[in-house]
Amino acid sequence: MSLAPAFTIPDAMGMRRAMGRFLTGVAVVTTQHQDEQYGMTISSLTSISLEPPILMISLNFGTRTGEALMESGKFAVSILGAKQESVARRFAVRGGDRFGDGDFDITDSGLPVIKGALAQADCTVVQQYDVGDHQVFFGQVTTCRDRDGEVLAFKAGRFGSFSDFGHAEIPWMF
Repeated sequence: MSLAPAFTIPDAMGMRRAMGRFLTGVAVVTTQHQDEQYGMTISSLTSISLEPPILMISLNFGTRTGEALMESGKFAVSILGAKQESVARRFAVRGGDRFGDGDFDITDSGLPVIKGALAQADCTVVQQYDVGDHQVFFGQVTTCRDRDGEVLAFKAGRFGSFSDFGHAEIPWMF
């Protein structure tokens, strides 16, 4: 019988390793400021409220996307499908032209979203907080759409896919 490791105060790498055990989806957040488009890959996306519909995203301090989002007050989210790993990688790299070679749709507010993404949401910022080393944005969803497909997943620094156990869908509305 092996013993569980002792609890320790985490350093940055210990925290990253522990939280990396949590399987997440992968999304691209985009915004626009002064006719320039900005975007980055994120895994920190959460639905906060259904009525009104509110999403939360979290971005590292000092990103160009975060700075542009602060100025514009709006963002769009594209939840990526399993065949869109190359899109996730393109938007995860610092610098470079993220929008030149891609296929995009445009939201009602004029923001680019990834064509073929499983879900797309157009949001207006309603709250922003600085927490630790991140900027946390809460956005009210003004429009959204979705389609069926396999989701792109991320765990412990690796992309993959998700397989369910074949159970019936759980009715989450109580």
